[in-house]
Amino acid sequence: MNDQYSPAIFVADAPGLDFLNSVATPVDVPVDWIGDGEGLLSWLEQAGLVPAGAVATVRDRATPGELDVVAAQARQLREWFRDFVDAHRGRPLAADDLAHLKPLNRLLERDESFNQVVAREQDGHVRLELQASRHWRSPEALLQPIGTALARLVCEEDFTNVKACAGHRCTLMFADHTRRRSRRWCSMAVCGNRAKQAAHRGRLRP
Repeated sequence: MNDQYSPAIFVADAPGLDFLNSVATPVDVPVDWIGDGEGLLSWLEQAGLVPAGAVATVRDRATPGELDVVAAQARQLREWFRDFVDAHRGRPLAADDLAHLKPLNRLLERDESFNQVVAREQDGHVRLELQASRHWRSPEALLQPIGTALARLVCEEDFTNVKACAGHRCTLMFADHTRRRSRRWCSMAVCGNRAKQAAHRGRLRP
């Protein structure tokens, strides 16, 4: 299996930041999980942003090369938003920052989402619920759940808590929701462990 279709990394505690982490260097070689159209479909399904049935529908309707074009648009969106996060993380967003979010609002304007009433069974009882859904008329619709995740990050997350991993060469970001806001690593099992090993080797040096 190609690396980009292998299990992606979800350590950010915020879907919008997980999208930025869809390109990373888990070991030594950078991996882009949305390097092409099939990679984009795989990542969206793993992230829970697009249902499996919708993924199959979009794949069947796409013309040759169309998914790759949308994947390229997703990568452009990712790098634009990375620049925004890098410039604003560490402090709360303000009204003046809205001017920098015009590309995101233009994307959200094209959304074809809607609500519908559905029946859901729980504990032997059936209840009616309002469920959000979306038309999947073209592969470009795949960008809409990403846009929604980015918008929720901007509107619901305190950017004071948005951090970059302190690991050497690590590019992953995360939202620090720990009680004391003391999280430093994308994962204690990876970068945190590497830092401990490096500190231990440093103490052993004469």
